[in-house]
Amino acid sequence: MMTKRNLLAGAAGFFGIAAFDRMAGNRSVAFAETFEITKTEAEWRALLSPEQFAVLREEDTERPFTSPLNDEKRKGAFHCAGCDLPAFASETKYNSGTGWPSFWAPLDNAVATREDNSFFATRIEVHCRRCGGHFGHVFDDGPPPTGKRYCMNGLALTFKVAAA
Repeated sequence: MMTKRNLLAGAAGFFGIAAFDRMAGNRSVAFAETFEITKTEAEWRALLSPEQFAVLREEDTERPFTSPLNDEKRKGAFHCAGCDLPAFASETKYNSGTGWPSFWAPLDNAVATREDNSFFATRIEVHCRRCGGHFGHVFDDGPPPTGKRYCMNGLALTFKVAAA
């Protein structure tokens, strides 16, 4: 007999398994594919801050409205914080109001994508094509000319000002 208590206990167990699966790194793109730049976990941890490691290597998400890159308006490029590959041009950045740096297009041959079925939804995950670092997700609600919103974690990127 299905009681409210059984239903709640089953839901709690399901969510616990899903959370454990994510914490165990089972969603990590870095271990699912081969990339030009590969490092051991220890090498990545030595290179990145703990927060950057969580985002780039464990596919975490930074809190919205916390990245200084939200306010970056200078001409330049946003690079992968893991391997320094230029990923987004400042000319494609816009304020989506979501709290994360957003772009309407990446640079050519900079990112790769894959289907992400976590959290009971299908999304398109965006990662660095060279090192596999997790950037964020792309959605179909962006501005012209592409209609895309590349919603990226600021911790996954660094900004380099264009040479004058």
